[in-house]
Amino acid sequence: MFGITILGNNSAIPAYDRHPTAQVVTLNDQLFLFDCGEGTQMQITRYRIRRSKIHYIFISHLHGDHYFGLIGLLTSMGLLGRTQPLHLFAPAELDTILQLQLKVAATELPFSIAFHPLPEAGVLVDTPKFSVECFPTEHRIPCWGFIVREKLKPRKIDKEKIQQYAVPAAFYERLKNGDDYESRTGEIVRNEWVTYANRSPRSYAYCADTRYHEPIAKYANGVTVMYHEATYLSDLADRARDRFHTTAQQAAAIARLAETKRLLIGHFSSKYDQLDEFLAEAVSVFPNVDLALEGVTYRVGH
Repeated sequence: MFGITILGNNSAIPAYDRHPTAQVVTLNDQLFLFDCGEGTQMQITRYRIRRSKIHYIFISHLHGDHYFGLIGLLTSMGLLGRTQPLHLFAPAELDTILQLQLKVAATELPFSIAFHPLPEAGVLVDTPKFSVECFPTEHRIPCWGFIVREKLKPRKIDKEKIQQYAVPAAFYERLKNGDDYESRTGEIVRNEWVTYANRSPRSYAYCADTRYHEPIAKYANGVTVMYHEATYLSDLADRARDRFHTTAQQAAAIARLAETKRLLIGHFSSKYDQLDEFLAEAVSVFPNVDLALEGVTYRVGH
């Protein structure tokens, strides 16, 4: 399962039962938290997210609506008995902020936090099953987006055909990598006899706060699903530019440039109580758009 659960879709001020930015990305048995605005832990409880399964947290930048919920979440994790290590990727200054908050509260967490200051761009996590990378956006302070990429073996075992050949199960991983099997007697089992091509790996780009910035499309080129902020409607394009934010139409233009398959838009300004017009404006530029609605899980392909 590869999906994005929206915990918060509003901008700086909570309004209309919309909360500041936070998302949980699920990739099979891994849960990633992207940003942690005020109220995130309440939303985690509300939507029954297993916080004990969150081992990676990514904070895009140090505006409060993207991290003010973090210390509360970390403290609650400790009170609930968490002992597993946690990896936190964020601007370097956040480490100092967290250490001060814990110090003045005389709080010692029962789990370790591996703090990773964000670089300009590059791979943050690289495992056999997934990778996570970051890229810069164009905001009023340093800000990053993130891309989660699924990793797959190039071939899949054909369960029906594999039974016709005496290939030991211990060799299956090599079959998935495209190798032929040679038995002890020298008999060759061709890879294409017992496997078939795997599907394309899926990917998700989280484009945090930014004004219209075309280089984002290059970093996120070809991703399966892209989330992009859309703080304002097009009649406030000048305000969006001046405040380093994006309109719904501009977000859709980035998705079109990136050749993504699907776009999610969020980070809506509190001046709007209704969101239908955001969708209408975005669809006029890029056809496959969804509003990032709180409590909804959006699947990434397949």
